[in-house]
Amino acid sequence: MTTAHEYGEGIDPEHALKYAIQHHSGDRTEIVEGVIATVTPNWDHERTAKLVRRQIEARVDELGCVEGSGNLDLPGSSNWYVPDIAVVPEELTYGGGALVPDQTLLVVEVTSESNAETDRVVKRKRYAEYGAPLYLLVDRMEKTVTLFAGPGRLGYTKVDGPHPFGTAVRLPEPFGIELDTSRF
Repeated sequence: MTTAHEYGEGIDPEHALKYAIQHHSGDRTEIVEGVIATVTPNWDHERTAKLVRRQIEARVDELGCVEGSGNLDLPGSSNWYVPDIAVVPEELTYGGGALVPDQTLLVVEVTSESNAETDRVVKRKRYAEYGAPLYLLVDRMEKTVTLFAGPGRLGYTKVDGPHPFGTAVRLPEPFGIELDTSRF
């Protein structure tokens, strides 16, 4: 007869869940509001993320940062994100551990049919709550780009957009560059 495993005192279910995700085979596994999601971006999604990455990479290098899709932990919640792009100071990238949203300079999510509402609503709220200073939402379904800034516990206080694809979108300092969205 098999018995169910019970968590003893001192075992933190949040830690156990996040540990399991980090050791799951597959490179894009997230936890979104307690639900494990394996993300498999299609080629159009990847192309759009690449277009953003290419436009910001020179400025990212000047700032002494790295852009990539590394793990972001949201401590105290059942969330573990792998954004399409996050810009973080290079010195924080050594050691391989997860970072938290307030350690980023910019987080970019590109929507896909399977996760558009999550990126528009849930992740926007959580990135603000956890202090990501800038959140760029490239909404492929709506064909718009929106920049959120001024994070707080109730969401972002500044919204620039939504702008239709083709509109130049200014990324504020420390970036100070215009993002060309015409090929999105």
